[in-house]
Amino acid sequence: MRRNTISNALLVFIGLALGAFVMTCAQPSPTPSDDESGDTRADTSGDERGGYVSPAFAQAAGLDDAATIPDIAEAVVPSVVNISATRTVQQQRSPFGPMFEDPFFREFFGPRQAPPERQQRSLGSGVIVSSDGVIVTNNHVIAEADEVAVATDDGREFAAEVAGTDPDSDLAVLQITDDVSGLPTIAFGDSGALRPGDLVLAVGNPFGVGQTVTMGIVSATGRTSVGIVDYEDFIQTDAAINPGNSGGALVNMRGELIGVNTAILSRTGGYQGVGFAIPTDMAEPIVDSLLEHGEVIRGWLGVAIQDLSEELASELGVPTSRGVLVSDVQEDSPAAKAGLERGDVLVDIGGQSVREASRLRNIVATAGPDAELEVEFFRGEERQTTTVTLAPQPGELSAGAQAQEDPRAQQGPLAGVSLADVDDRTRQRFEVPRNIRGGAVVADLERDSVAAQAGLRPGDVILEANRQRVGSASQLRELSQSASSLLVLIYRDGGTVYLAIRP
Repeated sequence: MRRNTISNALLVFIGLALGAFVMTCAQPSPTPSDDESGDTRADTSGDERGGYVSPAFAQAAGLDDAATIPDIAEAVVPSVVNISATRTVQQQRSPFGPMFEDPFFREFFGPRQAPPERQQRSLGSGVIVSSDGVIVTNNHVIAEADEVAVATDDGREFAAEVAGTDPDSDLAVLQITDDVSGLPTIAFGDSGALRPGDLVLAVGNPFGVGQTVTMGIVSATGRTSVGIVDYEDFIQTDAAINPGNSGGALVNMRGELIGVNTAILSRTGGYQGVGFAIPTDMAEPIVDSLLEHGEVIRGWLGVAIQDLSEELASELGVPTSRGVLVSDVQEDSPAAKAGLERGDVLVDIGGQSVREASRLRNIVATAGPDAELEVEFFRGEERQTTTVTLAPQPGELSAGAQAQEDPRAQQGPLAGVSLADVDDRTRQRFEVPRNIRGGAVVADLERDSVAAQAGLRPGDVILEANRQRVGSASQLRELSQSASSLLVLIYRDGGTVYLAIRP
């Protein structure tokens, strides 16, 4: 009996010893502050700032382990300013509409009085990019402003003047006119290095509540054909952007400016997860040009272009449906001098592949005049390469060329019609919206012409002719001269309508 008791006690002791050994092995060993490779890792788990970043997150974001989201926000926020733009607007003359503006009613109610004026104020954001007070913002934030005021995050207020605007990209540059000592700035980053999934912060003044930081990811890059401005190459992000954020900063995890927040897609007017920012790779040369020249001098290739469809690729005998079709080449243009021809399909320019006409326009415009770009294109089944030297974009080339022509010399259904390309000048003159791209504007026409009798008017934009998309005025003239009749699709007063023009 005693022998059994001793045996049992021995077994219990051995079991306890084995259990203690197992528990000891299961305990994690302390993590040293310095590993064997000499890599010093700061322990931020007890950091009072509460911004712990795991090693995996830090590695993905390109940060040191000690860096935190609050660190980035703290460094960036002071360089983002609130902008208040004040403009004078005229109120409606009569609350009863235009009827009481009739001379008959003025006999009873007296002469028309000058319409009352009121001050309208809009709020937005901007980014300080130079210590001497240069601020980048959106053009729509300060458009038609009589006065512009800037407020910094530390409570200072400054007067500013507009140094330059570029409505085609919705960018503007302001210059602070007061003492600018001690202004914080933000550095431009490489927006071309962004990839979908990269973390970003959006900083601005939504709804006028004050400086606000939101976080999200890059949802997409190279967004074109959104229909906001002429030149689009947007970064799409899901970082919350709301009214008042326009002109604010989109920054990467190194605290660098990689975009200027511009617009949102929304059914409610507020944030719904789709925001757009102008990338700095596009914004920086525009800002430099505005500061140096007071305007943006873009590169010019001298072609009319359109997107390539599978049907067009098949008809042209091109072994790809990913490219940009040249529908016309202007005489003595950089494209003509480089040997490009109508019907060529451009697939690469300056080392960048192009699948959309808007993408090609952006590359050429951003490259600027005198830039030499290698162009790869298909002519039929053969892939060829040429080098083009861009020229400055001629602002009134279409108007100048058209002024030398006698519209009555035109043959075909459009005889007596003066046509012009859709450019900045014709957009302003005929109020053509930005979402209308390509086409030909009816600048003038004879009253007794066949086209006038069919219902064509000055200011109409001809988008299609005989079911063919119109890329330029010259293309439409050539088509008209060889056609016995035209079925045209025109843009007029916010809508489209077909007209049949038959001599």
